[in-house]
Amino acid sequence: MLNFEFQNPTRIVFGKDTVSSLDKLVPADARVLILYGGQSAERTGTLAEVRAALGGRTCFEFGGIEPNPTFETLTKAVALARAERVDFLLAVGGGSVIDGTKFVAAAACFEGDPWQILESLGGAVQNALPLGVVLTLSATGSEMNAGAVVTRKETHTKAFFSSPWVFPQFSILDPTKTYTLPARQLANGVVDAFVHVVEQYLTYPVDARVQDRLAEGLLQTLIEIGPRVVHEPADYDSRANLMWTAAMALNGLIAAGVPQDWATHLIGHELTALHGIDHAQTLAIVLPPMLRLRRESKRAKLLQYAERVWQLTTGSEDERIDQAIRKTQDFFEQLGVKTHLSAYGVAPEAVDALVQALETHGMVRLGEHGDVTPDLSRKVYEAAL
Repeated sequence: MLNFEFQNPTRIVFGKDTVSSLDKLVPADARVLILYGGQSAERTGTLAEVRAALGGRTCFEFGGIEPNPTFETLTKAVALARAERVDFLLAVGGGSVIDGTKFVAAAACFEGDPWQILESLGGAVQNALPLGVVLTLSATGSEMNAGAVVTRKETHTKAFFSSPWVFPQFSILDPTKTYTLPARQLANGVVDAFVHVVEQYLTYPVDARVQDRLAEGLLQTLIEIGPRVVHEPADYDSRANLMWTAAMALNGLIAAGVPQDWATHLIGHELTALHGIDHAQTLAIVLPPMLRLRRESKRAKLLQYAERVWQLTTGSEDERIDQAIRKTQDFFEQLGVKTHLSAYGVAPEAVDALVQALETHGMVRLGEHGDVTPDLSRKVYEAAL
């Protein structure tokens, strides 16, 4: 097992009817900026619950944060936070709203060009406004970590930053808030959580038995509940398990002491930036060819994955690896998430621009071994067509 430090300060308040906890969690004298996405938070009554729970606190609101939050929109929220002397942020939504709120928290206290927050991967952040979360969509795990992804429309750049300053102070996780979500968003959530686990698990062995077993349990849970969540009427237990699995998938616990990959995410980001494909859809497209093309460097963990997650114990090693990757791809398709670029209208001619974008953004040595070069990324895109 590799050396590691682990700390996660986010307080989780989990269960039905927990939005009312805001009255205890947010300082009574806070000047609060509530951030949200589209109209669903208003339509479903969640914003009304939030307003009621905040009571007489001075509150301001900023809506319209996109599914892939943009730098351009978020800087408007920063301006509002500064103008109104806001001292607490509350994200009401899913991962995009939470990511956007983290950026606003850092940028509101940042002197200079706020894009430096992203250019420095978060290293330039020295302070941030405190923030809390009311989660309405289980997917990214942003409710319990210190990372965020922001897109700059002007340059088609999807950039990541992380800073301990932007850990949410608390996150309210009420599974009933996911009941009105459409199947597409639910399927995306399952895929996103699944690939988050894979990026931390399917690398190479370092005898991290606790982390491996935790990761395998999360993957098996998603396989069990995913189709039910997407295709059947909402039930509390399935949504509760999805909500907690998504948070556990990226709160740092299974990443402690193990090598991590993230090439699938970074290659997928360019598909979102250039073609507007949902983030989780890009992961479902990229992961299967990524595993096939890197099977030798991942052989030991692929065999472990085949046996422990998919119960594949017969046949040659290569046959078991092939079956495990095929079952993974079939699982995504079963959820209704297409796994080929052609299904999203992306033609072979688009590959050159995708590879060029990776090179422009410095994504030239990705993966746990740094061996995912632009040439290999090209092969992944081509195999995904």
